[in-house]
Amino acid sequence: MTAPVGSVVLVGGGPGDPDLLTVGAVRALQDADVVLYDRLAPYAVLDELAPQAELVDVGKRPGHHAIPQEEIERLLIERALAGARVVRFKGGDPFVFGRGGEEAAACHAAGVPVRVIPGVTSAISVPATAGIPVTHRSLSRLFTVVSGHAPLSAAEAEHLAGLGGTIIVLMGVSNLPSISAALMRHGMPQGTPVAIVERGFTAAQRTTVSDLAGIREAADAAGVHSPAVIVIGEVVRLVQERDPEAVALLADATARAGDAP
Repeated sequence: MTAPVGSVVLVGGGPGDPDLLTVGAVRALQDADVVLYDRLAPYAVLDELAPQAELVDVGKRPGHHAIPQEEIERLLIERALAGARVVRFKGGDPFVFGRGGEEAAACHAAGVPVRVIPGVTSAISVPATAGIPVTHRSLSRLFTVVSGHAPLSAAEAEHLAGLGGTIIVLMGVSNLPSISAALMRHGMPQGTPVAIVERGFTAAQRTTVSDLAGIREAADAAGVHSPAVIVIGEVVRLVQERDPEAVALLADATARAGDAP
């Protein structure tokens, strides 16, 4: 008799705060036999929420992928075909630069039932916890989320510079110098405000603010590191006064822009 096929659930764990897990995410973890988790997911809750599950760390770090994506997909399928209820526990939302689409396609191709439980994306939530809305009635009618894994192409930089609104860059700390230079080269004003929010929703959260021309120097001086979300646009001016250092940095950047010829 053939053993029944299990299933895979792609679960978005949000930006790292366990309070931002959805009810669906909690239920999926409680039912799981196996959990494959990333480093940016709030994996500290797994002992509590998935006490009966086998926990497998498949986390990737910048420049270091200990377990290749193809191997992660193989593990998902292998465990599900053996009858297990498998949860792929990811940071943010599985379908926002999370390679969830690739994992879902691999499961479909292997005949494994798969469903997705969306998560709170860091693209919106991390700026929010720093007091920066990605849209604002009088400042930004749209926002664009960009992967910062690679430098912008000339066409991408040209379109982004002319689009207006807010630009959110994920995974972009290492390429920030080239990204900012490309945007200015294609017409974005040097005085456009920029914020880098590091380690959102942790006790070590920090916001570094400058303008497009000065953000590289400011990031170097502050020793900015991943994980971080970069926000480019006028909404950065709304940074909350609960972060006096960020407000002062932005005031200095604004003054410099006003003095520029």
